[in-house]
Amino acid sequence: MGRLSRIIALTGGIGSGKTAVSDHFARLGVPVIDTDVIARELGKAGAAGTEAVAAWLGREYLTADGAIDRARLRARVFGDAEAKRQLDQLFHPLIQRQVEQDLAAVAPDHSYCLLVVPLLFETGTYVAIADRILVVDCDPDIQISRVQARSGLDIAQIQAIMSHQIDRDSRRRRADDLIDGNQPLEKVQQRVAELHEFYLSWAGDRNAVQDSQSAAPDLSN
Repeated sequence: MGRLSRIIALTGGIGSGKTAVSDHFARLGVPVIDTDVIARELGKAGAAGTEAVAAWLGREYLTADGAIDRARLRARVFGDAEAKRQLDQLFHPLIQRQVEQDLAAVAPDHSYCLLVVPLLFETGTYVAIADRILVVDCDPDIQISRVQARSGLDIAQIQAIMSHQIDRDSRRRRADDLIDGNQPLEKVQQRVAELHEFYLSWAGDRNAVQDSQSAAPDLSN
């Protein structure tokens, strides 16, 4: 895949604060490609993902307006590893194709873009194209409370989701840069602004050999 912009892959556990981080990068003018957003688009009426689910499970898994019934589909695959695998096989290639198109469309005057992949390490699909990995880290109790507040899922469901994600320590070890998602929004935004300046400087020389030991200054404490 030919490209001029560097790719910062953003990841983190469910409820860690990835959206707050990516939203602030976007406000700073950084192109943001979010695989969760792409997945939601693929689940709208008439979209490729919706038609694939209908062919697999039947149109009873669609809402009255023709979109994927997310609650019903989630209940169908919850706790069923084979159904989850089939769903992934349907959606992942569609998401990957759109990611490739979106990356190719990033204007060459952008030094870098942000690729948001919640399951970056779990799937491994995009690790190889990431020039740098940014992890939003968060205490599990805060993750659970945030997800409960926004989704209405019970604790057991949230913990089941978390159990299928890479453990916190492993995620932190594989990060080039970290954001403390436990902190207040203004502190998170301060850290994003600092990272943005670092990434602009780091990506300035496109021909430079990347120093794998370099790291952005950590202002998250």
